[in-house]
Amino acid sequence: MTGWTWRYEGYDPADERLRESLCTLGNGYFATRGVLAECAADTVHYPGTYAAGVYNRLVSSVGGRQVENEDVVNLPNWLPLRFRRPDGAWIGPDTTPVLEHAVTLHLSSGLMERLTRFGLGAGAALLVRQLRFVDMADPHLAGLRTEFTAEGFSGPLVVEAALDGSVTNAGVPRYADLDGRHLTHVVTGTSQQDAVWLRCRTRTSDVRIAYAARLTSPASVTATHDRPRAVQTTRLELTEGKTLTVDKIVALHTSRDPAISDPLHAAVDRVHRAGPFDELLPPHMTAWQQLWRRAEPDVPDEVGRILRLHLFHVLQTLSPHTADLDVGVPARGLHGEAYRGHVFWDELFVLPYLNLHFPEVSRALLHYRYRRLERARTAAHDAGRRGAMYPWQSGSDGREETQQLHLNPRSGRWLPDHSHLQHHVGSAIAYNVWEYCEAAGDEEFLHTKGAEMLLQISRFWADSATYDDRLGRYRIKGVMGPDEYHDAYPDADRPGLDDNAYTNVTATWVLARTLEVLRHLPEPRRRELAERTGLDEAELEHWDHISRTLHVPFHDGVISQFEGYGELAELDWRGYRRRYGDIRRLDRILEAEGDTVNRYQASKQADVLMLGYLFSPAELQGVFRRLGLSLDERAWRRTVDYYLHRTSHGSTLSGLVHGWVLARARRRDAWKFCQEALQSDIADIQGGTTGEGIHLGAMAGTLDLVQRGLTGLETRGGALWLDPVPLPELSSYGITVRYHGHWGVRLRLESGSLEITVPSAGRYPIEVHLPGHRAVRVDPGETARLALLE
Repeated sequence: MTGWTWRYEGYDPADERLRESLCTLGNGYFATRGVLAECAADTVHYPGTYAAGVYNRLVSSVGGRQVENEDVVNLPNWLPLRFRRPDGAWIGPDTTPVLEHAVTLHLSSGLMERLTRFGLGAGAALLVRQLRFVDMADPHLAGLRTEFTAEGFSGPLVVEAALDGSVTNAGVPRYADLDGRHLTHVVTGTSQQDAVWLRCRTRTSDVRIAYAARLTSPASVTATHDRPRAVQTTRLELTEGKTLTVDKIVALHTSRDPAISDPLHAAVDRVHRAGPFDELLPPHMTAWQQLWRRAEPDVPDEVGRILRLHLFHVLQTLSPHTADLDVGVPARGLHGEAYRGHVFWDELFVLPYLNLHFPEVSRALLHYRYRRLERARTAAHDAGRRGAMYPWQSGSDGREETQQLHLNPRSGRWLPDHSHLQHHVGSAIAYNVWEYCEAAGDEEFLHTKGAEMLLQISRFWADSATYDDRLGRYRIKGVMGPDEYHDAYPDADRPGLDDNAYTNVTATWVLARTLEVLRHLPEPRRRELAERTGLDEAELEHWDHISRTLHVPFHDGVISQFEGYGELAELDWRGYRRRYGDIRRLDRILEAEGDTVNRYQASKQADVLMLGYLFSPAELQGVFRRLGLSLDERAWRRTVDYYLHRTSHGSTLSGLVHGWVLARARRRDAWKFCQEALQSDIADIQGGTTGEGIHLGAMAGTLDLVQRGLTGLETRGGALWLDPVPLPELSSYGITVRYHGHWGVRLRLESGSLEITVPSAGRYPIEVHLPGHRAVRVDPGETARLALLE
């Protein structure tokens, strides 16, 4: 790991899946895992190419039940390029001695470089160097350059490049019992200008997919068609010490693309018009340089290097090209098939970073949710509720994609999955609407699509709340919180929990925010919205009443995760750690023992403490005051300590949230959790999960930890609010943000001081608020240097 490179040396089959995920290249439209081009899918390697938003639905027979799942589709493999001596076997790292091997990810330029020296016996060796890119300038193109150098021999080398349509979804062992054959009608051919092409479609969603490939070689190229593969072959005459180069340029289109009529025609035309490898590289590299200028955090040493890698992977999944697509935030990026490529609540951890760098991408991701608002309203109606009930897992059309069963690999049993009861995803969407509009100053979106989403989410929460005469408060029953371990009460005959604190507090916030937005809407727009949705003053008064009287349970002076949490048994944490070592997936351990985590005060990840992630201390206290409850600093500290000792951190998001909360509380143990969040994927701390796809929320969240968590940065009321926290391990850093039309606002924090520079372009000054009721106005072209109070 250097400042701008990520390098793996040596070849170890056990590490390949992890390396392939972390060496994925993408451009926001599609991405390809970092598998070696000569390697096919097997127990070691897994080639995978995924286009944003391309899903397919299949029915599988599992455990005697018919189970329907929608998956992101593993597209035909464009990478294959293998090589051999005329009478020999294909050369590869699992069949040929590897004398030297290194893979380098060049972050600054979006290139993957591979260098392998294969031993061919009798003192002969073949040096293979490859450069690969997925074009950030033209989102439909990718390129692979392969350089062959003979060492200790001269002679012919057969090189075969292919487009392979035989792929399936087989990247996650837990899904082995599910049907992964998503592609059908695979046809190949050759264009008039000697490019080969492949077209196919998905089996049920009927998305048409087309590739075209052009191979450039110093020798002649022939094309053959061994369906479902389109193959181009060239025979190189190697001379000892001399390097020969073969370039492969590929174009990809699908029927979901705008402004095309036929994906095959578009792909063939694009690959014919594309320049050679050397001409495609400069605009691709320029596009990456522009992205880095807009978004790179200026953080020193190892932390800065890891954050660059995280940002690299965020931008491969969600780039400015994403703004033209109808897609959400896939929780595992475009890097693998875990979670089936679904969209969860991870945008809660991703959009806050994008808001201040690529607001056009945030807006597009919120449009994804708005386009599925009607589907969410239908789901609420079918559940007997008003408003919009967004799904916990979303895919192509916004229906609930949460699986009915999940496999416990420890016990081998398929178990019911009740996580669709995590209705708090609606609050996450509402939160992102508000945060985006505050950061971007996008009143048009807030007054139109944003207001409508807020209204329907609030309507759902109000209709889900039932009044309890005994408590004199409203309650929300039968849900799951972010914890995910607890889906029912012990020995209950139905799933769901009552009064999850996170759910109820965020519902209160959503109701209050929606009332505020509606109150400040331009009168003509408010009238239109009321007429369209049947909203009246009586309903608004009802929302206001609920937002002041929702029940938040407490026990022993701390916020209860849900009603009755404090009555659950205590777990023998020390005993389980002694017996099992890693107990992050405590739920699987207990189920395999014939027990259930529902019996214990044990959480998978931050649940109550998520409130400290979303809201500043002042804002959180304000929400509790609205509810007529007190949450002073001591009560919150007790709550933090309580759950710190009862959380197994079975999610990569858990370390992130705990680090954020502890840093904001100026706790000495914050850095331990920050480090865990930074290391979560590069060290694969969840034990093999990164090889199935990176954790996009955790990666973006670490960037936002520096951007907002440590700076205390809030965008509200048309101003920037800053309340930096001293963290000895990271005392000097800088960020550049885009705020209310100002591009490149620079904030630099040093020990005890803050420097703010507003670029000269821009008409209005920026108002900055600091602790101690201090406020300054920084005009365009000026720099303000401010002392921070201890």
